[in-house]
Amino acid sequence: MIIFIHGFGSSGFSNKADKTREYFKGKESVLSPSLSYVPKLAIDTLEQIIEYASKFENVHLIGSSLGGFYAIYLANKYDLKAALVNPAVYADKRLSQVEGMAPNYYDLSKFEWNTSHVKQLEDIVVTKPKNENFLLMLQKGDEVLDYKEALEKLPNASLILEDGGNHSFSEYEKHLERIETFFAT
Repeated sequence: MIIFIHGFGSSGFSNKADKTREYFKGKESVLSPSLSYVPKLAIDTLEQIIEYASKFENVHLIGSSLGGFYAIYLANKYDLKAALVNPAVYADKRLSQVEGMAPNYYDLSKFEWNTSHVKQLEDIVVTKPKNENFLLMLQKGDEVLDYKEALEKLPNASLILEDGGNHSFSEYEKHLERIETFFAT
């Protein structure tokens, strides 16, 4: 099973989640839950899914942006492989700059983000990630995050590093075969 973990203000219906489901259809089950914006609730949901699913099959993670931050924590806790797509490796620091109403990009609603949410992110920071568990997918043109932070945090991870691109990771679907191979090794 592959669990696709969306980013901040996104949902399980994101374009990358859809592309992942399309690629793995008939090969592997893909679950892409729409997670709570409250980090503690999002992590609790993902932990329940992992703990149940791992009784029956191998579990792998794909995390995008904030979902990459969550995937680092979960991959280390459960010794799972994870593909990290332009991950927010320092989400606790980045999102400490956000306070007030934030947009949900799927349904255009808004949710409140505050310091208690940042504290919940701080509680799951991984200081020494197991680099061998990660495929790091970065585009230098990411307009939201500095790709160099991910390189510093995970210097020995498997790596896809591309010039250009954007935070959404342009042409993500072209790398799904590489993700599949990474999970199989």
